[in-house]
Amino acid sequence: MVLNAFSLEGKAVLVTGCNTGLGQGMALGLAQAGCDIVGVNREGPDETQSKVEALGRRFWSIKADLMKTEVVGSVVEQSLAAAGKIDILVNNAGIIRREDALNFSEQDWDDVMNLNSKSLFFLSQQVARQFIAQGNGGKIINIALMFSFQGGIRVPSYTASKSAVMGLTRLMANEWAKHNINVNAIAPG
Repeated sequence: MVLNAFSLEGKAVLVTGCNTGLGQGMALGLAQAGCDIVGVNREGPDETQSKVEALGRRFWSIKADLMKTEVVGSVVEQSLAAAGKIDILVNNAGIIRREDALNFSEQDWDDVMNLNSKSLFFLSQQVARQFIAQGNGGKIINIALMFSFQGGIRVPSYTASKSAVMGLTRLMANEWAKHNINVNAIAPG
């Protein structure tokens, strides 16, 4: 069957921001392909967990505020304690703040940049180190957005952060390919 070619049976996937929307959809799609899911969210992803488990896959929930990069090491440690390994990282967690560029606050800028690009980089770094330690590479999927290409209106830090995601994705793909780490970005929109 054609779908067997896309089987991810037995893979452990770390998905950030999987409570709702795209993150939930990706977690469910990965579970349908055979993955067990470690979901990282600020609040429990109860609906996502029950849907993943209904597919016969395991789901572990980690509560963490990824806006604070100091939690990244703990997130990776908890993921490994739960699933035993990490095969794929999906960097989906993100926030948006809307305000005219002329009035945009430094706090809103920092909040968005810290979660959408800074934490994405440092979580990817920690997971890439784990991939290298595991010895068989891995995959990182970053969620960018069409704003990465077309700008936006009233979303200056969001546009900057998603543009950073595209640049970081290219950098990580270039540097980590030698470790059999595949890094891509998806830009919905």
